[in-house]
Amino acid sequence: MTEILFEVCLQGIDDVVAARDGGAQRVELCAALVEGGITPSMATVAASAQVGIDVMVMIRPRGGDFDYSWRELAVMEDDILRCRDLGVQGVVFGILNPDGGVAGPQVQRMIRAAGPLQTTFHRAFDVCRDPHTALEELIDLGMDRILTSGQAATVPEGLDAISRTVEQAAGRIAILPGCGITPENVATVIRRTGVREFHATAFAHQPSRMEYRNHAVYMGIPGLPEYERQATSVEEVRKFMDAVDIL
Repeated sequence: MTEILFEVCLQGIDDVVAARDGGAQRVELCAALVEGGITPSMATVAASAQVGIDVMVMIRPRGGDFDYSWRELAVMEDDILRCRDLGVQGVVFGILNPDGGVAGPQVQRMIRAAGPLQTTFHRAFDVCRDPHTALEELIDLGMDRILTSGQAATVPEGLDAISRTVEQAAGRIAILPGCGITPENVATVIRRTGVREFHATAFAHQPSRMEYRNHAVYMGIPGLPEYERQATSVEEVRKFMDAVDIL
């Protein structure tokens, strides 16, 4: 039986090590997941490439929409070239036109920069104007994979659309469901869609080791906890692996 691949979405070198130790086969390395993920530091990319797990690097210069200026596109292209030099397996990006269509020339530019690296078009696909047309365009452009929640807030809500996308793709491009997948629903997602890979976080609550705390000061978004965070957990990764092991 074909092995089901787990891509862990995460945001730091310790997370990458935890994903590997939990048995996952691939990671999507980001920074600032609170913004949906942006490009991590190149030092983090370099360290992650040495861990012994396949690494896909998010290429996204900022949060917000997916219509980028020429300056931002130049930064994205340079980040991809740097990732090639650092020895990761692939890059993850998505670019749209203001009308909601795939920005073909810009996407092609990033694919050329990626060269032999794998390429994933991220959940910009879920906010494009016409996913059926976008799918064919991304196949023609030469993308390797599409990350999608089925144009819905979460994968469980978008299962029917993901199934239709898998059917339309017909093996010409990999479909990677992601967003809202848990150890409790991952088997259903795989059975319903027929995919052989999935994307999820595997976080556990991690309190800060800080003994002295000034609760009057925010370093991030006011209202979010400053002295606790979500970190990838070996145990949480193993829960996913156990859930798909029986399929």
